[in-house]
Amino acid sequence: MEFKIPQSYKAAIAEQRKLAQNVCIEDEEILLKIVAGVDVAYSRRGKEAWAIVGIVTMEWETFQPIEFVHAICPVSFPYLTGLLSYRELPVLIEALNKLQSAPDLWMFDGAGIAHPRKIGLASHFGVLTNSVTIGVAKSRLVGEYEEPAIEKGSVSPLYFNSEQVGVVLRSRRAVKPLFISPGHRISIEKAALLVLKACVRYRLPEPTRAAHCYVTEVRRKFVERGVEA
Repeated sequence: MEFKIPQSYKAAIAEQRKLAQNVCIEDEEILLKIVAGVDVAYSRRGKEAWAIVGIVTMEWETFQPIEFVHAICPVSFPYLTGLLSYRELPVLIEALNKLQSAPDLWMFDGAGIAHPRKIGLASHFGVLTNSVTIGVAKSRLVGEYEEPAIEKGSVSPLYFNSEQVGVVLRSRRAVKPLFISPGHRISIEKAALLVLKACVRYRLPEPTRAAHCYVTEVRRKFVERGVEA
């Protein structure tokens, strides 16, 4: 698939507001066999910034890796809060085009509808590809919440503009919580449940943790060798 970057900040905002109207946060029946984790890293070479995306697909429940793909592209959109998807979607789509497996669910290191215009990377990608997506952020982008209890599985609602846009999830006892929001074609409740099921041994769910480790290694090689290997 192709993706066109808006010509201006105002055009990007307008497009986000239009796309947000197509986001669905109701559960759909899916046969969950393969889950994908996505993470994005950045590197700089001279004056040019590069975006590096890693996608790892896994078997659901066993979380055995199936496939690792990545892509590296020069960044062509400025860093603007709330508009990061325009920096990351071009390289993400390039990696997506390399993927052989077909994920039934995508987990992103980033936001879904817990976003100023309810169209974070997970939601934006979900709408563009008609995929079931979840945002799994390590920090809050928007919203207000009360700290959840310290026990694993404890949650508290995340509100933005008086509307619940996600939950704050304690994925392991006494660790910093995660900020879970539905991306597309899934509810807040089910998104939190699936993320918790994927948090087997660590604070992060297995798919996004694997994607983070993978993209970190790709970035290291890119920095050291100037290659994508």
